[in-house]
Amino acid sequence: MILIRRQIDRDRAYTAIFLPGEPPRVFPTSDYEHARILQIYKQDRPHPGIENDFSDDPPRRVSPPSGVGAATPPPAG
Repeated sequence: MILIRRQIDRDRAYTAIFLPGEPPRVFPTSDYEHARILQIYKQDRPHPGIENDFSDDPPRRVSPPSGVGAATPPPAG
């Protein structure tokens, strides 16, 4: 599984890419470049034969913050 993280120090921002069994790859990037890397590599849903953030987890519903949508009752069922 690939792990991509943003690292920021006092003077510069970096993108760090971690692969199992490989040394970390850390290189300077702008915010745009980092976002583009995430767009290319980040999986937004499960894909057959690809291990990603959704591989082991069943689909989950994200609850809105308290107070948001409180006036509408939940769907029956």
